[in-house]
Amino acid sequence: MSVNYATLGELKKGSYIVIDGEPCRIVEMSKAKTGKHGSAKAHVVAIGLFTGQKKTLVAPVDARVQVPVIEKRHAQVLADMGDSLQLMDLESYDTFEVEKPDDEQLASKLQPGVQVEYWLIMGRPKIIRVRSGGLES
Repeated sequence: MSVNYATLGELKKGSYIVIDGEPCRIVEMSKAKTGKHGSAKAHVVAIGLFTGQKKTLVAPVDARVQVPVIEKRHAQVLADMGDSLQLMDLESYDTFEVEKPDDEQLASKLQPGVQVEYWLIMGRPKIIRVRSGGLES
């Protein structure tokens, strides 16, 4: 698992965080100073990148949290295998399978020969978008 560590107070809306072992994107974050001797707390609401589930985290702002390392790569679709797609990385030429995205608009564009951008998040690939200006004619 490729993760880095950051202080919770440094993160902001749009950042990425690992909650319960699931990489998530922060959609809401608020900080509240508690009483006279308490430490400030952060309330984080995030959406899982793979599951789409809403996750929450309440912790001190000085708590160390995991931040997923996201590698942005390019690949070409080789085959449609029903629930998944077979991709070939355009740098290493490795072939691998990845789940079809939930987004119907994106999934409809994924035919063999199309180039896509995918993110490698904690060792798991996820298709983000179709690349424009690839080899498609």
